[in-house]
Amino acid sequence: MTESTPYHKLTWPLFLQLIRLPVKLASAMPFALGVLYAWHDQGGFNGVNTLIYFVGQLSIACFVTGFNNVQDYHKSKDEDYRQNGNIIGTAHLDPRRIMALMLTLLGVAVVAGLILVVRTNLVLLFIGATAIAIAIFYTFGPMPISRLPIGEVVSSMTEGFGTFFIAYFVNVPNRPLGLDLTWRTFSLHGNIEVIAQMLLVAAPIIILEANIMFANNIGDIEEDITNHRATLAVYLGHDRSLAIYRWVPVAAYLAIVAAVALGLMPWPTLFVLLLWPLIHKNIQRFMAVQVRRLTFKTAVNNLLFTVGAEVLVLAGWSLWQSL
Repeated sequence: MTESTPYHKLTWPLFLQLIRLPVKLASAMPFALGVLYAWHDQGGFNGVNTLIYFVGQLSIACFVTGFNNVQDYHKSKDEDYRQNGNIIGTAHLDPRRIMALMLTLLGVAVVAGLILVVRTNLVLLFIGATAIAIAIFYTFGPMPISRLPIGEVVSSMTEGFGTFFIAYFVNVPNRPLGLDLTWRTFSLHGNIEVIAQMLLVAAPIIILEANIMFANNIGDIEEDITNHRATLAVYLGHDRSLAIYRWVPVAAYLAIVAAVALGLMPWPTLFVLLLWPLIHKNIQRFMAVQVRRLTFKTAVNNLLFTVGAEVLVLAGWSLWQSL
């Protein structure tokens, strides 16, 4: 198919492929856990703020994946990847129209964020602006974050902890971070202990989110070398990457035990450990075959199963405590 061939219409099924729906489901987990942890920790829930943030977070999550696809299409050095490995080429979509749609979604996210700033605290403006900047420069610019060995850390902290933190922040009455501003002075204040506790509670999401990106990059090592992407997997090499990959989920489950031991999560959260045989099976499947269309979903499923179970336990426990 050539550039002169008429572009295809972006249908709903193609849109779901463009935004990689399974990964979007994974990105909803930190949102859900953040809302529930706010309820568990402070008894806080603001329905309006939660709805506004859900719209904004969903919009920015879709923007990131769609925008990344357009950037990868334009930046690719491999014509075979452009036409057969990227949905823009395989579905023969108009990259300009896709970019316009992604920018519209970005606009929705920005508006939602500004509304939340007005409804909460000015510090959220800087947190949101940082997250959006990372989302844009993840694949944009002369040295995109996705093409560097820090991609897994940056993306997991932004999507994993950032989403969890904001979902908690917009719901609780006593916020762990704040910025007071007058014409002459400003005051930034925060609770280091609470933020550290939140980091531990969100650690399983952060770790397993990083492993999703790591799995993606392990499967794309040869393609990334061709397209001049110096990802962590490329930097470590295939064998060392797999050796690390198999142990990363163990750290996530140790974090769950630590959060319960310190009283940050209710004791029934330990039932999540019963999922380990399933998680281990998924790890073994990926270790055997590193092909995106065949085994990439195992890394996504590990996050969905683990954090999804945490969400269900925390929801049930919070409801029980409120009765």
